[in-house]
Amino acid sequence: MSATLPFRDINVHASSTYYAFSSPSAPNAPTLVIDRPSGDLRLNDGKVTGGHRVSSIAGILGIIKLRLDSYVITITKSQSVGRIKGHQIYKVVSTEFMPMRERQITDADEQMYLTYLKAQIKTSPMYFSYSFDVTNSFQRQAQLDANQPLWQRADDRFFWNRFLCTSLIDFREGKSSRRFSGSAQPSVDAYILPVMFGMMSITNTSIKGNAMTFTLISRRSRHRAGTRYMRRGVDDQGNVGNFNETEQAVILGDNASSNLTSFSGGQGSINDKATGGHETQVLAYVQTRGSVPVFWAEVNNIRYVPTLQIRGVEAAQKATARHFDEQISLYGENYLVNLVNQKGRENRVKEAYEEAVRLLQSSPSEKREPGRETNERFNLIEPGNETSWYDHLHYVYFDFHNETKGLKWHRAQLLLDQLKDGLTAGGYFHGIDMPSGGVDIRQKQTAVVRTNCMDCLDRTNVVQSMLGRWTLTRQLTDLGVLRPGETAQDDQAFESLFRNVWADNADVVSRSYSGTGALKTDFTRTGNRTRAGALQDLSNSITRYAANNFTDGPRQDGFDLFLGAYQPDSAAAGLGQQFADRRPLVVQAVPYVLGFCIFLVIISVSTNRVPNSTIWPLRAFTCLCLGVGAWSGRFMWNFGSLYVNWPKLNTPDWAVEAYEGTLNRVRKDPIVGSFVGGKSDTTNLEEGKKRRE
Repeated sequence: MSATLPFRDINVHASSTYYAFSSPSAPNAPTLVIDRPSGDLRLNDGKVTGGHRVSSIAGILGIIKLRLDSYVITITKSQSVGRIKGHQIYKVVSTEFMPMRERQITDADEQMYLTYLKAQIKTSPMYFSYSFDVTNSFQRQAQLDANQPLWQRADDRFFWNRFLCTSLIDFREGKSSRRFSGSAQPSVDAYILPVMFGMMSITNTSIKGNAMTFTLISRRSRHRAGTRYMRRGVDDQGNVGNFNETEQAVILGDNASSNLTSFSGGQGSINDKATGGHETQVLAYVQTRGSVPVFWAEVNNIRYVPTLQIRGVEAAQKATARHFDEQISLYGENYLVNLVNQKGRENRVKEAYEEAVRLLQSSPSEKREPGRETNERFNLIEPGNETSWYDHLHYVYFDFHNETKGLKWHRAQLLLDQLKDGLTAGGYFHGIDMPSGGVDIRQKQTAVVRTNCMDCLDRTNVVQSMLGRWTLTRQLTDLGVLRPGETAQDDQAFESLFRNVWADNADVVSRSYSGTGALKTDFTRTGNRTRAGALQDLSNSITRYAANNFTDGPRQDGFDLFLGAYQPDSAAAGLGQQFADRRPLVVQAVPYVLGFCIFLVIISVSTNRVPNSTIWPLRAFTCLCLGVGAWSGRFMWNFGSLYVNWPKLNTPDWAVEAYEGTLNRVRKDPIVGSFVGGKSDTTNLEEGKKRRE
């Protein structure tokens, strides 16, 4: 029995009482009907015609219920990005929100929910396929039951629209509490389309005249997803911030996908001995990245460097254990590459990570190797004996910044030397498609390198691309494509492609987390650090500073709404504006006073003076403006947490504590303390904290 695949074409008939979804390519398939305004789902045998509007969509992203109404989110436009083994891969380009109520009831909060959701979707790189599982690695796909519907095979971590599909999945499995539920409805499978968030690059190219498809896929986890400073560390369930699985693959003999022009223009194929004929072969290598799995945060205060907070490592031990339980179960041996600085503020994160690993392992042995430029070049924590589940963890510390300072990027190879034994033992996935269907698995990857820096962005990108290049050379050498001693770098055209694809991946992962492209991508693209790249890094750093303090709160709210981390309560409608600014008025007024003073000073300095006019009143006024402006700037600098745009829906507890602690200090200010009052209204932040708890 073949699996039910999502419909490639869906027509929507909209009327005042229902939305009807049907596929013109499957005329005998039941029509999915969503009643308005109740939102009840049902299947109708045959087509449902009529309606005042008929449109064609690429798929259903899902259904979301907000405070006053529910909305069907449809994919109205998609763009093909390439083929993998003949399967077309698409990127979501545009969507539409279809309300259940014909006459919409709205308020300020509902409009803000919609604004945040639409902004989140618009800026999210989302990919899908009607016949290929984009959420699973090639190795996991080869081990799954291909007769299952696509959505049931999807990896729950990377099924980005899983929450939006809840209503459809509940109806399919007969779990819905609505009147048309009761029994399983397998016909709904064709309407459930799994979507992945991340990066997808598919290029038909060649190395030394041997044609292949080079693919790079980064899948972002939907658990603990969000923005840079709002999602650090680990949560109680073992999910870490900015967790991404990156898979690099080369596909040989992929005739079904070779209709694109070869990157290097070369023709030819791998010799029969290397490929075993003309079968389609996949050689894939998976890496992961994720925040340091302890309880820690960086609290914004509008200064360039936030305040670092780390809770006791023992308090996070259960959460850390849950995280590594999953990682070991999924990937096998875990090589934990830590790239944070060993000096300064980052050292506290390094020490917390090392202590967490020591607590998990039964009897770890530790080896430290000093370097000429640093007190500690490497710190290796290895299990003392193979008796513990956590002995599958191998901690490797590398002081990236100190080792590569002075643009000595080649010194990153020192880390590769430390990892080679583990990389060799862990291997990579090698599968051959069989004519009868299924995959002949020749080799499995049994280990993963989990890399992190503070953000798991810039330093991590450089190291992951280095490991990807080394593994690619090994794969092609094992196949006989490259001779011993040759490297993939020797083909200049392919090397240029490789560098740019990995740099694009760095930018995508960085934008979704920090709001800007990655740093150091000039090195990833060219192999050299340049002045233009340094200036671009400066620009990105300034943009990150502004975004992290003033726009990441709303972005985090958008993530929480889309992923179901926050679900609006319809019973709370009309009880007040959730996004209203409840800070004391004097606190709200200070930035305006500063801006007005700067404006007046500029006007007074730039205005031409009338001859023989008295100048001292203008100078006195200018000095007054300078004094008031300086006081306003100093006030904002000292009490910066009051001016950070925090998330309003699921406010982190440490953010509430920082806000309240700063406000208590303001009450002691000799100038404005009396205007603040004994207690301020922090309802929105407190409610967000309670929801998280």
